[in-house]
Amino acid sequence: MSEPIERFDMQEPPRRQKWYLRPLTWLLCYPEVWLRGTRITKVNTDGLKPPYILLSNHNAFLDFKVAIAAMFPHRSNFIVAIDGFIGRESLLRNVGCICKRKFTNDIVMIKHLQKVIHNGDILVIYPEARYSLCGTTAVLPDSIGKLCKFLKVPVVTLIIHGHHINSPFWNLKKRGVRPTEATLTQLFTAESLAGTCADDINEQIRIAFAYDDFAWQKERQISISDPKRAEGLHKVLYKCPHCLTEYQMSSGGTQLICDACGKKWTLGIYGELSADRDETEFSHIPDWYEWERQQVREEILSDTYCFIGPVTVDSLPNAKRFVRLGEGYMRHDMDGFYVCGKTGNGELFEMVKPVPSLYSCHIEYDYLGKYGDCVDLNTLTDTWYIYPHDCAFSVTKIALATEEMYRAYRNTAEMKRLSHAAP
Repeated sequence: MSEPIERFDMQEPPRRQKWYLRPLTWLLCYPEVWLRGTRITKVNTDGLKPPYILLSNHNAFLDFKVAIAAMFPHRSNFIVAIDGFIGRESLLRNVGCICKRKFTNDIVMIKHLQKVIHNGDILVIYPEARYSLCGTTAVLPDSIGKLCKFLKVPVVTLIIHGHHINSPFWNLKKRGVRPTEATLTQLFTAESLAGTCADDINEQIRIAFAYDDFAWQKERQISISDPKRAEGLHKVLYKCPHCLTEYQMSSGGTQLICDACGKKWTLGIYGELSADRDETEFSHIPDWYEWERQQVREEILSDTYCFIGPVTVDSLPNAKRFVRLGEGYMRHDMDGFYVCGKTGNGELFEMVKPVPSLYSCHIEYDYLGKYGDCVDLNTLTDTWYIYPHDCAFSVTKIALATEEMYRAYRNTAEMKRLSHAAP
């Protein structure tokens, strides 16, 4: 048998920010906030003081720095994914970070969040649980309203504009966008929260989280003249709307290209696409992305969606290093995710994630420059980074399919509920 692997200690209670590290966090954050010329507007915050919940949208690492500036000078605890702790667990714990494995239901985490509020500090949550793929709102969990009701403190939103177009998830190179904008809004006081049901809280949060960085760029006429501004865009826009071919898109310089039919689109300085010939199917990048979602939805509804391919699997059991599990295969279909394989010494590994267990999933493009694009799936004790290879695929499509299968599952469950409730 293999030696037991040390697991990240998820039971350790969150630490309050060490007083001597608070000036360091300000020193590390404010220079870039000033460099980006970030304008922070506060709405309905008179009399607001900790403890409260801060819900922020998520487009780039700069989000953390703006949040710290917006909360100045108060203490806070950030929920951070486990890969953020690699090689710096002690430091992150001491500045108040709480480790979370993405898209898992963890009862221990609720106790940690209660402790933050009990300490009188600010609890910072990124409910989208990942960087936005194209600068628009990612799926928000239904559980967030119940959590707010449970913690019984004010709910504040921080919506930031400009971070996606400055450093898009599909190409993290910074483009020097300035000024960026952020709005800090007290959405609920403790008193108004008490009188609002969880569903209505969710609805108000979703309204507050409606953002579109490319629309914001166009409206503000913010010019990005980077000669390589389109590189990586094919990671998100993986399907050609002209010939309907998947996985044959490429990008370079300022152009997005379909290698199947040869059609090209140029990404202009204000973030709009224009076709080199015939009509421009989608000038607005999020519209193309939502069209892809609709295409996937039709596959889900017709029960034809399926991905099967060979994969390389790495494990992240703790914050020290990745562990190579081995080679295997992944199937993603109407039953959800199934991943299996063998380690180097012949031991079997397997993970099953049925559709009801995941309302979304986390993906990475060219993660750490190692093996390319990947999907990461989590249990309460492990995180697997799953790299498809030697097959045609798009992790963007896999993420969209995860969301659309969960949507279909919820819709079916709701229809059954209503039919049983009917007289």
